[in-house]
Amino acid sequence: MRASPSMPTGAARPLGRDDYKTLSLSALGGTLEFYDFVVFVFFSTVLGHLFFPPSLPEWMVQLQTLGIFAAGYLARPLGGIIIAHYGDKLGRKNMFTLSIFLMAAPTLIIGLLPTYAAIGIAAPLLLLVMRVLQGAAIGGEMPGAWVFVAEHVPPRHFGLGVGVLTSGICGGILLGSLMGIAINHFFTPEEINGWAWRIPFILGGVFGLVSVYLRRFLAETPVFRELAERRAVAQELPVKTVLREHRTSCVITAAMTWSLSTAVVVLILMTPIILQKSYHFAPAVALQANCLATLMLVIGCVVFGWLSDRLGMRTTLLIAWGGLALSSLYFFATVAGLDGTQLTVRYGLVGFFVGAIATMPIVGVQAFPAAVRFSGLSFSYNMAYAVFGGVTPVLTQLWMQRSPMAPAYYVVLVSLVAMGVALLPQLRRGYMPAAASVVPAH
Repeated sequence: MRASPSMPTGAARPLGRDDYKTLSLSALGGTLEFYDFVVFVFFSTVLGHLFFPPSLPEWMVQLQTLGIFAAGYLARPLGGIIIAHYGDKLGRKNMFTLSIFLMAAPTLIIGLLPTYAAIGIAAPLLLLVMRVLQGAAIGGEMPGAWVFVAEHVPPRHFGLGVGVLTSGICGGILLGSLMGIAINHFFTPEEINGWAWRIPFILGGVFGLVSVYLRRFLAETPVFRELAERRAVAQELPVKTVLREHRTSCVITAAMTWSLSTAVVVLILMTPIILQKSYHFAPAVALQANCLATLMLVIGCVVFGWLSDRLGMRTTLLIAWGGLALSSLYFFATVAGLDGTQLTVRYGLVGFFVGAIATMPIVGVQAFPAAVRFSGLSFSYNMAYAVFGGVTPVLTQLWMQRSPMAPAYYVVLVSLVAMGVALLPQLRRGYMPAAASVVPAH
């Protein structure tokens, strides 16, 4: 019997040379692309002062800068749907390469943009356009990368492959943080405001374009090749098929995305600020602890991906998200009395369990049949991230007015959601039934 495109031939084979090349180039591209997206955060204050009128009050500058940052998130769903549409119809590889080009080129252009002092109101408008393009690119890159790797590696190493890729993507956050620290260490504030702020954007753009070239050496996935050979590629708008036939998969993937976005936003992006403002840790101490936590996140993604191959998805979800809930509660319950070393160690433990986020793409990729896999994952992930990624900081800040433990309680809430997914009948049957079917879209 011919193998199903959702379960490629050679299921029992070990990882080979081509698999390692695919994983390496995909993870490297993911690191550089996510670096390009998040480096804006680390230099947002500088960009605000350079790209808006100096006569504006400080709060207005911050508000407009955050608005441009948010535009990148708002563009994610649209970019993800469009790129995924063509990924399901024309092939994963072409869209995988296009997404990183759409990220690298705007990043390089941001590094070369004239400021408000040179071209006036055109400066923030051009910055906004570049940020929208970056958002569209990241909306297609992450689901596309997960699908691309998942359809390449042998099924028995599926979790490890997706976990390694997710760790590479998260490595972009660490790279952006280290770049921010390095620029502030080696240059004076005057030099940073004058020209040094351009360095991280230019480097990110150049290395991103190099990654575009390297992705030329990747091959189309065996799953999509077989779909094309059998003429089983989606015949109608893929997202239409997803919404009509795979709503349960969309809800489950969105629930996992809520957990992922909360873990990253609250524990990696917001906690350094909380440590400084609520617990009065020095910025250098908070950033140092955050760097270790992000490094442990990168390691945790690989570990939990590997565990899903060994223990199964259900057990891994319970261990990973249960560990995140407990470590977050312990961290925020004791943080007030910690010194710098203790803070770094305990924050590192939390960071390791944030690696539970690697379970989201593992569940999401398997949730949809091959013919609409890219579109299903991209739609569910990007729509959910746009909503939850936007409201999470607001909800957390409001909750903190009532309890300093609010960040931990919120993380516990979404951890319970992810653990609830582990108890669904679909997981017990080997999540998900749709993954075993490649019925073409009607």
